[in-house]
Amino acid sequence: MELPHLNQTSSRAPNGSADVSEAISESSERPEMPEEMSAPSVAIPTPQPVMSLLTIAPFFFWGTAMVAMKGVMPHTTPLFVAGFRLVPAGVLVLIAAAIAGRPQPQSWKAWGWIAAFAVIDAMLFQGFLAEGLERTGAGIGSVTIDSQPLIVAVLSCVLFRERIGWIGWAGLAIGVVGIAAIGLPIEWLAVHAARFGNWAATLTGIVDATTAEIQAEIQSEMVFGLGEGLMLLASLSMAIGTVMMPKVSEHVDSLVATGWHMILGGLPLLALSVSVETQQWQNLLPAEWGALIYTTIFGSAIAYGLFFYFAARQNLISLSSLTFLTPVFALIFGYLLLSETLTLQQWCGVGLTLVGVYVIGKRHDFDTAIGLETAKRNEAVTLPLDAPPES
Repeated sequence: MELPHLNQTSSRAPNGSADVSEAISESSERPEMPEEMSAPSVAIPTPQPVMSLLTIAPFFFWGTAMVAMKGVMPHTTPLFVAGFRLVPAGVLVLIAAAIAGRPQPQSWKAWGWIAAFAVIDAMLFQGFLAEGLERTGAGIGSVTIDSQPLIVAVLSCVLFRERIGWIGWAGLAIGVVGIAAIGLPIEWLAVHAARFGNWAATLTGIVDATTAEIQAEIQSEMVFGLGEGLMLLASLSMAIGTVMMPKVSEHVDSLVATGWHMILGGLPLLALSVSVETQQWQNLLPAEWGALIYTTIFGSAIAYGLFFYFAARQNLISLSSLTFLTPVFALIFGYLLLSETLTLQQWCGVGLTLVGVYVIGKRHDFDTAIGLETAKRNEAVTLPLDAPPES
């Protein structure tokens, strides 16, 4: 079945839709795919609520895949998981593309873009992500990887001259604070707040016994180690891959490019796993194989297929900002399915994250309203005192 085509003009969700659904409905004015790249089909308008659900779906699947994989990682190896998530998923995406009648790449330039896309977004992203998760805590790792909308925003400004505005930057900042509240334990925040306080005390010359003790504790802790560095590289790789998709889709259908880039990027990871890892699957239980299959089908094939389909057509900043929802879904379904407890700090993080997504999605409406209000005030100031009243 062919994925629905997006309208290229911004549209507002119907009355009664959720605020977050309204926020994600914004589309950019990106040009349509060239006619020779499009499938020979009749475009049928898609109801806005369905389009909103499809746009949110990748982040829902990524979040629930995180929950599914929690019990799997101790019994397998990171490179095997990264390759297993990509190669079978890429085959499924290509099968879906063939059923939908999507054309295969027709030129060496198209294959070149697919190869570059595969190296950056598939091989490097999944490789850095898998190895980084082995060397860092889930909290700081999640915050690092899910803050990639900031990188996408900067790259979009530089490469596509997309305007964010101070309201958009404020929304991004709120979202980062939200995912930090979700992923970082209160103890971590307290230690690093104490670190800042110790730095301030050193500047002022006020160092008591408690401050010295905290300083010794922090000096013995690696604040930013190899794991965090790998997660940051993973975030950078995904951000670059996201901003590459509009250019890739000029040469090859986005769904076909997604499938091939997963296969070409996943095969080197599997080869590397065979070379340097052992006991990749021997200790996996049937339920854990089920979690891997769910992650491959829903967390990779469907999620990446939808995400890059929209990345070729929608505003990259608004779409990428929905990445903030991934830890929210992971937190909620961890609570529902695994009986994990949620702290007040995490609930506050969920609220801040949703506010950030809403602000980013509605930033143009806010800018327009502020501009109209400013224009009215300027007109009132410049209006002569003896001007006749408006009829």
